[in-house]
Parts: sequence; C-alpha cells; structure tokens
Amino acid sequence: MLLHYIVWNVRPEIFILPETFPLIGGFSVRWYGLLFALGFVLGYLILQKMFKKEGVPIKVLDDLATYMLIFTIVGARLGHCLFYEPGYYLAHPFEILKIWEGGLASHGAAVGILIGLYFFSRHYHRSYFWVLDHVVLVTALAGFLIRMGNLMNSEIYGDVTTLPWGFIFVRDGLTVAHHPTQIYEALSYLFLFVFLYRYYWKHDGRPVEGRIFAYFLIVLWTVRFLIEFIKLPQVDFESHMMLNMGQWLSIPLIIGGLVILYISGKKAIKPATK
Repeated sequence: MLLHYIVWNVRPEIFILPETFPLIGGFSVRWYGLLFALGFVLGYLILQKMFKKEGVPIKVLDDLATYMLIFTIVGARLGHCLFYEPGYYLAHPFEILKIWEGGLASHGAAVGILIGLYFFSRHYHRSYFWVLDHVVLVTALAGFLIRMGNLMNSEIYGDVTTLPWGFIFVRDGLTVAHHPTQIYEALSYLFLFVFLYRYYWKHDGRPVEGRIFAYFLIVLWTVRFLIEFIKLPQVDFESHMMLNMGQWLSIPLIIGGLVILYISGKKAIKPATK
C-alpha cells in the first residue's frame, strides 16, 4: 500500500502533573523545552572536548555557556516581538516577558548571540572569529533539536502538499497534508553540524579563523531562505510580501558569510614570513 500522507497527532507535553500535586500541580514538561535544553547540554559536551584539545580552561567554557544561554533567549524573544509583531508588543511591553506562551525567532537569536559573543571575546581577550567558529558549530546541532521540538508542537509547517511525506497536523486543526518544513530544516542543520565538526577535526582543531563561521552563515541561511518559499507566513502581513520577513533577514547573513569566507581565504594563502 502506497503512503499518501502522515497523520501527526503527537501531544506536545511529555507529561503533566495532576492539579492536586502540591505547589506545581498542572505543570507540564514539553518536548520542545526538553529538546531546547538538550541542545545546550550536547553543545557544552562537544565544546568541552574541543576546548580540551586546544588547552583552553574549563572556566572559559562555563562562562561561554552562560553568555550563550542568556543572549540566545533574549535575542530570540526580542527578534520575534520586534520583527514580526512590533505594534502589539510595543503597545503591551510586559507581554514580551511571557516567553512560555511561545514566540521565538531564530534571526533574533542570531543577532543576540553575535552581540553576546562580542562582549565575551572582549572579556577574555579572544579573537571574535575564534569564539564564533566554536559556537556556531554546536549551534547547528541545537538548531536540529529545536526544529524537532517545533515538529512535536505541530508548528512552523509549510504549504499544502500532495507528496507522500506530507503531514496532517491534527492538533492544529488541519485536514489536509502540509510540507513538514520543520523536518526539512532539521535535517539540513544536522548535515551542517556533521560537516562543520568533521572540518574542525580534519584541520586538527586549528582551522583558519572565520572559515567555520562563514560556512555556517552561508549554508544555514541559504537553506532558511529556500525553505521559506514553501513555509506558511508566521504573521498576516507577510502574505502580501514578495519575500517574507525571514527571507529578508537571511539575505544580509548570507552576504556576510560570503565576505567572511573571502577574508578567511586570503588569510589561508598568506605567504609565510622568512
């Protein structure tokens, strides 16, 4: 029997505590939160191995993890509020704090991370590109896990499709199959992580500074740009745009990656001094 579509009716909660449970009755543990946290845990372990290879003290990694956690969440939340629904959130600023109600933007997270890591590099007197090369490598893996969390939430899916791997997201009230764009992105990010990780070790933990960051920007945001063509608009105003907000925000990041790749290439071919 040929597959025509996949019925997706997975609950976003792993478990919910009974209302009678003391103090935290009704509290739920969700797949998205678990996968988001797992991204940080696995990223920490991978960076620990890389830092050990390079002889960097573990305290540097601990502080880096703190910077990453804070600036990722703040940037992702502000990115959603200011890029996609500025009118509402500027009129209701306290709503910005309600992260648990949803609304995180990967472009905002990218900006937040870039700012946070700049301050980190200044504090530890490290090259900015050295820091970025390490962080984006594990960010690609975290992106894979976050998009799988979106799948468990039945959110951020694509247009209607007749392809056999189309998903009917029952919990979102759909009755026809749509592109599972969460899976498309997740697999792309996983491939990117494997590529960058192998590239790092192929160069014995000493690749040209900026090269990993450049590859990350070019591949990840090109993938995002292309997949946005089959993704449903996140907010109403995008339906009237030639390119949606996610695509417009991806373009400067792709260009930035190409510029950094060019600069890192010039460093790689710099003649040796006599």
